[in-house]
Amino acid sequence: MVASDAPQRRNVPTLREHSENEAEGEPQGVTAPQGRITPPTDIAEPDYFHKVVDCQWACPAHTPVPEYIRLIAAQRYSDAFMVNWVSNVFPGILGRTCDRPCEPACRRGRIDEEPVAICRLKRVAADNKDDIRDRLPSAGAPNGKRVALVGAGPASLTVARDLAPLGYELVLIDRDDRGGGMIRSQIPRFRLPEEVIDEEVGYVVGMGGIETRYGVEIDSLRDLLDEGFDAVFVGTGAPRGRDLDIPGRNEAAAHIHIGIDWLSSVSFKHTDTIGRRVIVLGGGNTAMDCCRTARRLGGEDVKVIVRSGFDEMKASPWEKEDAQEEGIPILNFLVPKEFTHEDGRLTGITFEKVEAQYDDDGRRRLVPTGEPDQHFPCDDVLVAIGQENAFPWIERDLGLDFNRWGLPDVDTVTHQSTLPQVFFGGDAAFGPKNIIWAVAHGHEAAISIDLFCQGGDLRERPPPHVTLASQKMGIHEWSYDSDISLEARRRVRWRDQEIALADINTEVELGFNSAEGYAETQRCLNCDVQTVFNDPLCIECDACVDICPMDCITFTDNAPEAVLRENLLVPARNDEQDIYVSETLKTGRIMAKDEDLCLHCGLCAERCPTGAWDMQKFLLEMAHADDPVTLGAANGGATIARQ
Repeated sequence: MVASDAPQRRNVPTLREHSENEAEGEPQGVTAPQGRITPPTDIAEPDYFHKVVDCQWACPAHTPVPEYIRLIAAQRYSDAFMVNWVSNVFPGILGRTCDRPCEPACRRGRIDEEPVAICRLKRVAADNKDDIRDRLPSAGAPNGKRVALVGAGPASLTVARDLAPLGYELVLIDRDDRGGGMIRSQIPRFRLPEEVIDEEVGYVVGMGGIETRYGVEIDSLRDLLDEGFDAVFVGTGAPRGRDLDIPGRNEAAAHIHIGIDWLSSVSFKHTDTIGRRVIVLGGGNTAMDCCRTARRLGGEDVKVIVRSGFDEMKASPWEKEDAQEEGIPILNFLVPKEFTHEDGRLTGITFEKVEAQYDDDGRRRLVPTGEPDQHFPCDDVLVAIGQENAFPWIERDLGLDFNRWGLPDVDTVTHQSTLPQVFFGGDAAFGPKNIIWAVAHGHEAAISIDLFCQGGDLRERPPPHVTLASQKMGIHEWSYDSDISLEARRRVRWRDQEIALADINTEVELGFNSAEGYAETQRCLNCDVQTVFNDPLCIECDACVDICPMDCITFTDNAPEAVLRENLLVPARNDEQDIYVSETLKTGRIMAKDEDLCLHCGLCAERCPTGAWDMQKFLLEMAHADDPVTLGAANGGATIARQ
């Protein structure tokens, strides 16, 4: 069974069903009739423990986070890099730029103010690794199938990485003269150095079996299909920035720029200056890149102005913090009304002040406050209010359907369009997201393309690779470091601001050094080392209950799950996390453990006199088209690819 991106839950009674049970005379806290109890947990189901490793579950590519963190702690940086490379393909790039969906999910954040710096630890592996090229798979023997990859961004590169070892003849096409897509064109060099992009794009293209057609813009899908490709993957991103149609837009057009186009022009060195006073419109990550780039190209008075509130901005919290650290103010609840101009020259923008009001259903609308309009003078404006897909090159009579938002109709599991041989991924498939989502789409699309070209059923997805192994070496000794640091999250060192702002190519973040990286690894709670309960060995002495620091273990009568959750020592009210339920024990009770509270400290296993509790490392690696298996700590992190 393949792990999905959404939690897969048992058939749990709703609160309404719970109320109906009580109305039928079933008192809370009393053993429920047979057949109306919570069934024992099936820990052989891959997604059960997968979901308990919150960071890995939240990662779209399902990277085994605790596994590579332990390898970094052991200074096995190359092994840690390879664990990352198998799943997320771009460790050095993502270690600097990922949107970090893993970190809000981190279990450390439930007991401490901040989660483990997972993203920046990924960079530690990339910065300190040895030459790993001899550990990468190479192109397999030709299998006679040709696949076109339109767009050389993260989604297409991931498809190429997975299909090349299977012997596919791959043609990677991009309008830019170098690979990387939005990684290269829209992320400023002060966040992501060119050499890191070249290195990690080069790992993929260097596998062999990949023809690159850079500097080529596709203007007809029909013509591309006429070249005889067995399949086409479209990973062109969302290349069109939204414009703002308000009075003065046309008259002052020379100094009003679409954010993503402007960033691309800067990246490819077509633009190297901007006016002294700059206003950036928009509250997403692109807006943060625009304002920080403007500071480096001559903008002395740079403001970000947003129609929403600060907390509602789409930019990641750390992106907003980074902009503010560089002296860029963010002004909120201001809606642009007019670009002011004089003799064809932009002079500023007039804004209306608004406030958020909510109706009874919680829907927000922005309502004018009645305050006087505000005018901000400026020399240039960067419009970063969103991105859209653009497919003018796809003819509408090919049998490829589009929805009312202009997106192709794409199967969310297989990534296949209504034209069977054409697949989509990344922003081109479902709209703008981020690099790690594009990678995840690429892996799934590669599986589908392989199945399609080999005549398989696209719905038969390969299962993940799963291992569960005891970490016990002695009765109270573990094969992993179970001590948890009490120190706070490390702050990444920054280059001196005067130096950083003087050169757009100077990387701002310096990353963790090896000592800082090690200290941060020690904050990881080893969530993948699971507490596994062996029912027949339990004598119900309650020693584990007594020693558990979180009161997450309860021995009680069974009941429907909604009732059982309330009967635990600490009621388990986070339905996103399962409770671990044992078989019926000798006394007729069951053991129930709230996976949401458990810190995986191992004290229950150390205290248990019979060994009913054991700490077992759970390792899940998603299956890819080339079926790579990272052999992890036991075999030096080597990667084997099907040839």
